Amino acid sequence: MSGYVGILVSDPWLQNQFTQVELRSLKTHFMSMKRESGKLTIGDLPAKMSRLKVVGSDNLTEEQRASVIQDLHPKLDDDVDFEFFLKVYLQLQAHATATPGSGAKNNSSSAFLKAATTTLLHTISESEKASYVAHINNYLGEDEFLKRYLPIDPSTNDLFEIVKDGVLLCKLINVAVPGTIDERAINTKRVLNPWERNENHTLCLNSAKAVGCTVVNIGTQDFIEGRRHLVLGVISQIIKIQLLADLNLKKTPQLVELVDDSKDVEELMSLPPEKILLRWMNFQLKKAQYKKIVTNFSSDVKDAEAYAHLLNVLAPEHSKPSALAAKNTLERAKLVLEHADRMGCKRYLTPKDIVEGSPNLNLAFVAHVFQHRNGLSTQKQISFLETSPDDALISREERAFRFWLNSLGHSTYINNVFEDLRNGWALLESLDKISPGIVNWKISNKPPIKMPFRKVENCNQVVKIGMQLKFSLVNVAGNDIVQGNKKLILAYLWQLMRFNILQLLKNLRFHSHGKEISDADILEWANTKVSNTGSQSCMKSFKDKNLSDGIFFLELLSSVQPRVVNWSLVTKGVTDEEKKMNATYIISIARKLGCSIFLLPEDITEVNQKMILTLTASIMYWFLKQPTEDRPSAISDSEGSSQLETISNSTLDDSASESSMEENGNL
Repeated sequence: MSGYVGILVSDPWLQNQFTQVELRSLKTHFMSMKRESGKLTIGDLPAKMSRLKVVGSDNLTEEQRASVIQDLHPKLDDDVDFEFFLKVYLQLQAHATATPGSGAKNNSSSAFLKAATTTLLHTISESEKASYVAHINNYLGEDEFLKRYLPIDPSTNDLFEIVKDGVLLCKLINVAVPGTIDERAINTKRVLNPWERNENHTLCLNSAKAVGCTVVNIGTQDFIEGRRHLVLGVISQIIKIQLLADLNLKKTPQLVELVDDSKDVEELMSLPPEKILLRWMNFQLKKAQYKKIVTNFSSDVKDAEAYAHLLNVLAPEHSKPSALAAKNTLERAKLVLEHADRMGCKRYLTPKDIVEGSPNLNLAFVAHVFQHRNGLSTQKQISFLETSPDDALISREERAFRFWLNSLGHSTYINNVFEDLRNGWALLESLDKISPGIVNWKISNKPPIKMPFRKVENCNQVVKIGMQLKFSLVNVAGNDIVQGNKKLILAYLWQLMRFNILQLLKNLRFHSHGKEISDADILEWANTKVSNTGSQSCMKSFKDKNLSDGIFFLELLSSVQPRVVNWSLVTKGVTDEEKKMNATYIISIARKLGCSIFLLPEDITEVNQKMILTLTASIMYWFLKQPTEDRPSAISDSEGSSQLETISNSTLDDSASESSMEENGNL
């Protein structure tokens, strides 16, 4: 029976709103209503749904139900299918919960929406929650929309209520990485319906992935239910990205002072920001003749001695009274934070957090100290840091591929593809996730790998599998990856990403036909969709320079979901600034729909062929996943070539796409 229900509910979002037990119960009610008169129309629902708990007569009058349903669908004679019935139920439930005096708020145990029972199995750090709340209050307190909810009281659980509409997390991402989300795409009404909330959370999750957060196995429902450990986990990652943003040579070229020659500079540039922060800390501690090496932000700083020496070096004028003279660890930690307060950077932790060795809060504290006063004033020549246009493109592509790989859910986080892929292991993991069973793990070598030839063995298997998947790898050997050949690594990753895209599309609609999808099919699909709206816009190829104004992609997005584009916000795309505004808007509304994409606005304005293909394919993939009845009514099934007719008319085989890649929708 559960399999039967799963097939009837093909909308992934609806599947996430109910358990199988709840779906079966609602299905029984639906079929019973339908049998009574042979069919069920929109006009029948207000009276017939009175028998349901939460949305029935105890909480809503028949007139209230009729008003909500008519707003949702004004044509009263139209037939109701099961998925629309579920959407009506959710909308009525939201209305009942928001109605003053309604018993629905106190009747949550009988609600059909999933209870957030998993939060009972996880503990959260109250110190971390208080620190993150203080951070949010500090950076978002003046936000025009959020100031009605801020400041948040850290002693309460208000944070987990406020995140339920998705606005705060979207705004926090923009604080961490400015410009990631076009705020015109955020739904910011005072009261949001379930779809609008879901759109905000979808936009948040896809944007979080695109800035480097790991959100594997976290869904929009976790935010809607306010699952505290998951919400705090995402907030922690976003804040960490913000605090570590300056820990690179591009943002802080003075970091070159930490190394002696250009070879060391290359090594420094490849380090993750946490490692650079530790190196900076030890560099400063060396000035104070501190004997120990700090290797972590937990046990090595618990006695607060390293902090006392660090702050004495950075701000000797505030060192009285000296924390080093303290009689016990807790007293020393207290004096350290008083010293930091006099410097203007007491934030994120308490003396107790230092003594207990809270890694997240200690890292945040040191990063904040670095931002405020790093003690670096190098006069070294740093001309080698200047980048050419080619270098800038390589950097952008490395970033996109890195965040895409991390979104797959690796055993270790990838900080730099040119360094972290050299042992072959992460590439083997990626290949196995994209094409399960293709890796021979018996001959694979798991890190840590000390012997160089073991790395070559892994990378040889990576190349061999690439050839098996028909990648273009002429004169490429495993040793090229081990040596960190940038162009070859990027070329391999692009082919891997493209293969993943085409496989997702093939599995979604062509599983029973065994047909391959090509770049040309994606191009034709996009042009057909836009043409069917009556537009004259056309994409000649994925490197068509006319795409730089963004208009074609806005028309494509509007063709798959008409309400998603607010045309009053679209510019003509004539000037560079107008093109960038359109590009930013395109990326945000695509993510809001559910497209997991990793490109930057520059990739659209400069028409980066690779990223344009991924954008188009991700929109196509999202559209084809939607149930036929949920698509815009103007769309016909005869909208292109026989290839596209096959896409439009073939039956969706849910089982064909059940892989970890498909679940994440990573393109």
